[in-house]
Amino acid sequence: MIERYSRPEMSRVWSEENKFRKWLDVEIAACEAWAQLGVIPRSAIPKIKMARVNLRRMNEILKETHHDVTAFLNTVAESLGDESRFIHMGMTSSDVMDTALSLQLVEAADILLEDMRELSLVLGEKAIQYKYTLQTGRTHGVHAEPITFGLKLALWFEEMNRNRQRLQEARRVIAVGKISGAVGTYATLRPELEEKACAKLGLASAPISNQIIQRDRHAQYVTTLAIIAGSLEKFATEIRHLQRTEVREVEEPFSPGQTGSSAMPHKRNPELCERVCGLARLVRGYAMTSLENIALWHERDISHSSTERIILPDACLALDYTLSIFTGVMKGLLVYPKKMRQNMDITRGLLFSQRVLLALIDTGMSRQDAYKIVQRNAMKTWMENKKFLTLLKADADVAKALPAKELEALFDYSYYVRYVDDIYARLGLTGMQWMERLEKTNSKF
Repeated sequence: MIERYSRPEMSRVWSEENKFRKWLDVEIAACEAWAQLGVIPRSAIPKIKMARVNLRRMNEILKETHHDVTAFLNTVAESLGDESRFIHMGMTSSDVMDTALSLQLVEAADILLEDMRELSLVLGEKAIQYKYTLQTGRTHGVHAEPITFGLKLALWFEEMNRNRQRLQEARRVIAVGKISGAVGTYATLRPELEEKACAKLGLASAPISNQIIQRDRHAQYVTTLAIIAGSLEKFATEIRHLQRTEVREVEEPFSPGQTGSSAMPHKRNPELCERVCGLARLVRGYAMTSLENIALWHERDISHSSTERIILPDACLALDYTLSIFTGVMKGLLVYPKKMRQNMDITRGLLFSQRVLLALIDTGMSRQDAYKIVQRNAMKTWMENKKFLTLLKADADVAKALPAKELEALFDYSYYVRYVDDIYARLGLTGMQWMERLEKTNSKF
């Protein structure tokens, strides 16, 4: 189902055609390695490279064999003739399937890394655009102290940098092949064969294996996808909160003619961000299955196989789709700075409570006494809907400690964001440095 919505590049990676092409690539690489080792005649290689897989014929054979690798080998043999005797020589099914699967996962990782580069580019641009756009910070969903909307986006930008690094590492870990035979002892093969064949495929050789490539590698890959999806869910959840009618500081794109409800024409729902959150749950579930696939009986059973046919393609397809959705949201994000400012003012100055607290402490007042004074005025502001500054000026304990002008000077929004430039400098979000960093961190292993 996910494949229906995924972009063509990722769908191609997980197509049957590409899977069996990768199987054939592994078989041909092994034959080339055997020829280099002098085991099979070099003259057979040109013909072997012409081998083909007929999917229709393979499905016919599969009905009889009930084994996809033997069906695959039979159709390859039909395309070759005598040279087919060299195909799969000394190998077991997992030598082909696992090595080919690694090739697919590497291809998928490269697409996802490019997706993430595109999103990071948008986040970086938006973070710079809204660098000084004041907005209230919220903790527990309640107004805390001022931040800027750009800082929120810069936080996301840096998180995506970490996510790209995680995926690059997962790509490196999965970029291995194994051609070591039925239980990993090379009894009918040779370590040199594995090294040469894997090198031809652009993979490292697993230093040790049994019948399969160990599934901790695949678990690292899928859990990395789940972390990335979790970040996207976090970002999307924030937009959903900020789009609520009573907040309405940002909105996801809403195109002319779009409808939000069949019953209520006024509705502008954050349905894209809700979709992102739902898909993240799906990928997290796949991560749990990948962890359960690590423990197999002895040198291998196939309890992991059935699940991997679902979770590995779907996790990649779902994340690719989710990244596409959220990148589109960020490109077209509607931002309302005036509403951000209005919302900052609705607590009638309560955002400055800590500054007042610290100013009173600076006069020599104990923290406990200062806290009680500030809190009682803050509670009056909540309950009586009066300006916090007005109440403080009328408080004898405050007036005794702080002159009115000093008190008024504390109510300055810019005080809270005076280190924005320093934070951006830490992130490299200055000039063109951030784009250079983005390209550097996106380099492949």
